[in-house]
Amino acid sequence: MLVELKSGETLNGLLINCDTWMNLTLREVVQTSADGDKFMRLPEIYVRGSTIKYLRVPDEIVDVVKEQQAKDQANRGGRGGMHQRGDRGDRGGRGMRGRGRGRGRGGGGGGGGA
Repeated sequence: MLVELKSGETLNGLLINCDTWMNLTLREVVQTSADGDKFMRLPEIYVRGSTIKYLRVPDEIVDVVKEQQAKDQANRGGRGGMHQRGDRGDRGGRGMRGRGRGRGRGGGGGGGGA
């Protein structure tokens, strides 16, 4: 995948990891300077998400992800298979909430002795 940084440098390599802040780990990277004159090969690089200007993901990868999502959705089935969001099983609507402060307060329960 191609990554263009705000500095103008570009990175081209294999995406290994991406987190929720869009921090990336790439392997087998070719780094190109902003002016396009210098090239460096790097075995691995970590890119902070806030420095990224542009990402280019190959169309084949996008297609594979779309197919996988469609397959996953088909495997989930229709109504009645899974519990609905917020379902608390057979504990009633409020679950364990609303029962006071809980057990073990104020007396025993271990911890803290000298």
